[in-house]
Amino acid sequence: LEKLCGGKVYVGLNIPDADTGSRKSIDIVLVTKGEAAVISVKNVSGFVSINDDGSWTSEGGRSHRKERIPDPVSHHARMAASSATQSILLLNVYHKKGVCFRKSFARSVVEAKNTASVLESYLEQRGVTLPEGYFSYKVIIPNPNFREIYRNFPPEVITYDQWVQLEPEPKGMLSGWVKGAFRGGKKEMQDSFHQQLNFILSTAPMWDRLELKGSKHVLGEFLEFKGKQEDTLALRNIKRSKVGHMAVQKTSMLGLAHSKLQVVYYPRDYRSEGVSASEWREVEVRSSTEVIFHPQNSTKVRKYKLSSISSMSLSA
Repeated sequence: LEKLCGGKVYVGLNIPDADTGSRKSIDIVLVTKGEAAVISVKNVSGFVSINDDGSWTSEGGRSHRKERIPDPVSHHARMAASSATQSILLLNVYHKKGVCFRKSFARSVVEAKNTASVLESYLEQRGVTLPEGYFSYKVIIPNPNFREIYRNFPPEVITYDQWVQLEPEPKGMLSGWVKGAFRGGKKEMQDSFHQQLNFILSTAPMWDRLELKGSKHVLGEFLEFKGKQEDTLALRNIKRSKVGHMAVQKTSMLGLAHSKLQVVYYPRDYRSEGVSASEWREVEVRSSTEVIFHPQNSTKVRKYKLSSISSMSLSA
């Protein structure tokens, strides 16, 4: 999306809701100079058709049974029409896990109703006056096992076949249906407003983020390190109050001893130029050291060995 739209992506926002006292989870926010859309990424598989009432029916997916999916386009189109924000894409990711899919999707729809207004209120509280009329809605289906029975999906839906064909044109220009899908011809925001918006979103509350080997990402909350005392002591400075990011760089073998990992981390810093290399810190710990992590939307705490982790980002 960044390459296609020329914008900036913020992953795993965890925005405080002043009305409920809780937090609203937003998977991805993509900010461009003229775009405003709510995007749902639906992991739907099987043969999918549209019913007369706009709902979707999926057959032959992972659950091997027919499933009915409420119409995501009309619901969010109504939500978009009733709520004005600015140049923002909100991405709500829905996962299909057998027979639980319909229930989890229905709960997600209910929760999604006030997502835009919560983010809008948060931005206004931090001094952003939001322009009106920048909201649209898209559905992206990235599952390669998705099949259309009839090619009658509305233009707001970007199917798997369309998604894999998206390519940015030279000089950031988009052509054909791609331009129609992501460019609404909206007036670009002023640079000062755009910079202010990006700064606020870059410092907004977010979920912690684990990047595992194999390009798998897990959002949630980092709790602590577990392992030998000397290793946990070496990692004691890696806490959200002090550190924004750490990376696992290499493994070394010392004779018959346990393999060691080099962990590089740097202090949290909000300066636009970022942290210099001289401020990085390095420690070596056993590869068996574990990261205790509570994944988003899970009731269970998980353990991840450092040897399976590429990097970890911590929210302030």
